[in-house]
Amino acid sequence: MSQNGERVTRYDVAKAAGVSETIVSYVVNNNRYVAKEKRQRVEEAIAALHYRPNNVARALKGKRSNQLLFIADQITNEYFSRIVSEMDKYAYEAGFLISLCANRNTPEFVSQVISRQYDGIIISSISFPMEYVESFGKAGIPVLLFEHRTHGVLPENVATLASGLYPGARTAVSHLVGSGRKHIIYIDRISKKGNVSGPTDLRLSGYLDEMRENGLYAGEDTVIAGCHSEEELAEEVVKYLKDHKETDGIVGRNDMVACIAMYAAAGWGKRIPQDMGVVGFDNSSISMFCYPRLTTLEMQREAISRTAIDMMVQMIGGRHPENAKFETKLIVREST
Repeated sequence: MSQNGERVTRYDVAKAAGVSETIVSYVVNNNRYVAKEKRQRVEEAIAALHYRPNNVARALKGKRSNQLLFIADQITNEYFSRIVSEMDKYAYEAGFLISLCANRNTPEFVSQVISRQYDGIIISSISFPMEYVESFGKAGIPVLLFEHRTHGVLPENVATLASGLYPGARTAVSHLVGSGRKHIIYIDRISKKGNVSGPTDLRLSGYLDEMRENGLYAGEDTVIAGCHSEEELAEEVVKYLKDHKETDGIVGRNDMVACIAMYAAAGWGKRIPQDMGVVGFDNSSISMFCYPRLTTLEMQREAISRTAIDMMVQMIGGRHPENAKFETKLIVREST
């Protein structure tokens, strides 16, 4: 009610906030993405006008969809398909179905996800903006983040799961250093948009920290990044080796880029592992069937999947679980 006794309407809030009534509806119902600045204006107007919506939709929101969504950067990646397969088993046992969706990284994508009223969302993405994660939280959807980079303070209904990326990268470097390698480079992801990993990326920072702790040089010029395709990556590796003949070790962000780099190095004349040691990440099928077979880091897929679903069930039930951490296992093969 307003100060003169008249009922405050959605129109009054929209007028005070300088937005449309539709935007006010989105904020009140938490069923669409709204830009942070607009949302703040609407929330301030609601508080100032003492607006109290008679919201039937919010009462209906107590119904569950029994649906979970897993958002990943690359849904064709073997790691994601295998871990979703594991999670699907545990989700089904808990009464949920789980869907896999590629990250599109746009406000419209966030709106589409919110409108489908998933009970919970699991995100495994290098670049998904925290603003979008917060939008899910404001819509009342519990979120579980697979950690790919370091984060600041997270919203209350967001939990994290660390699958061992940072310590795994350090283990990869340590293994190469232990076999006498001193000039080790890092191969970043392939990105059609030419994206590169930043300093908060856990695998990259693990590589850099372990190199420096061992008194070895590592920096931007020991990282091959921004490649748009497999062919470009192979070309960049050969170009790097021509200019840095002392290179004797490679750490790949994943098994695919490690195998491409190993193939390029062998084509340039490097003997594997005599002249060049190579370590990948994920223990995917390609690591077992490339030649020579690839040393790699294996994540605890089954335990991670089981824990992820257990955490989701707890959050959907109104509890906040402790953040989870896992370690990786080094699988030593002929590439080192």
